[in-house]
Amino acid sequence: MLGFLLRLLPFWVREPLLIVLGSVLGVRLLYLAFRDGHLVTAGLGLLFLVFTAIRVHLVVRALRARRNPQPATSADGAAVGAAAPPLPPPQVQVQVQPPAGTGPRPGPDTAKKKEPEKHNAWAQAFAALALFGVLGATVWLGPRFMPSDDITPRPETCSDATHEKLPKAYQRTPRPVTGEELCEALNRPDLAELLGTPGETATTVSSNNNTAALTDGKVAEPDAEIAFDTYTVHVSATYNDMTTDQYVKLMKYGNEQDIRTLKVLGRPAVLFSDHTMEIKIDLGSGGSGGPVGQGPLARTLSVALDRKDHGGSFDITVWSQNGALPGDSALLAIAEKVLPRIPERSAR
Repeated sequence: MLGFLLRLLPFWVREPLLIVLGSVLGVRLLYLAFRDGHLVTAGLGLLFLVFTAIRVHLVVRALRARRNPQPATSADGAAVGAAAPPLPPPQVQVQVQPPAGTGPRPGPDTAKKKEPEKHNAWAQAFAALALFGVLGATVWLGPRFMPSDDITPRPETCSDATHEKLPKAYQRTPRPVTGEELCEALNRPDLAELLGTPGETATTVSSNNNTAALTDGKVAEPDAEIAFDTYTVHVSATYNDMTTDQYVKLMKYGNEQDIRTLKVLGRPAVLFSDHTMEIKIDLGSGGSGGPVGQGPLARTLSVALDRKDHGGSFDITVWSQNGALPGDSALLAIAEKVLPRIPERSAR
């Protein structure tokens, strides 16, 4: 269709339009090639500029031929009009005019025959200008509005988590933190680097406003979790009356391993290891779930909610599916980066 329209245009309309279009496309493609570093795009840009140079050369030759017309020559190289025989003497012809009113009257058709051709040429030129204008605008502005080819995964955000109504336990607790606030504090750009796996992007981000188990919904326990390809980080806040010292004594009677007490940001803290729980769900015809099993080993850092340790704690837990764990320095670095973004809040 485009080639058919170009063939209909006069030479002095078609060629300037091709020159303008080739110049715009060539310069645009070279700009994109310089910005993105694509050699194929640079080659296409040079091809359009070469095409434009050829059209310019044709127009220049046509202009020179029009300004300096050369006399036509015969086959033997002599000028056609040089050896022409003398013309015979003109003969006088007498034409008899018909009487007035007997012949056809000259009408306006003869004078107006050239007007449609003139209007048609202007219409073609206008249509060509509009067509090439649309094509040029599409090529120039297309990359700004077309979807990008960049398929790099974007990091997950805490705003993707489902907002839910807070349980009554959060109304009884003085200034409790919510799961979304924990998620915002944990979802740092350098979290993967703190874990020792720089370059990884979070695959899932979630948060909840739960209550502690076996408390009949009376103890607020919000949590947030961010999963990477290598590690998964879980942070929670428990608003009960148990101090860190009491918690350490309780752990000595449990299955916790490698218990280590320390101070983090001036607050009492404890490091310990324990296995996560693993639940297998059968999606077959029966639809029943399997028994709760023992999952991979996890490392937890529990830090008191405040410096005076009135009760309650922030727990930061890290684990992986293959059982590998980062060093304790990674947990301490995460706590020192995340906890200052959460104000100290006592359980009382």
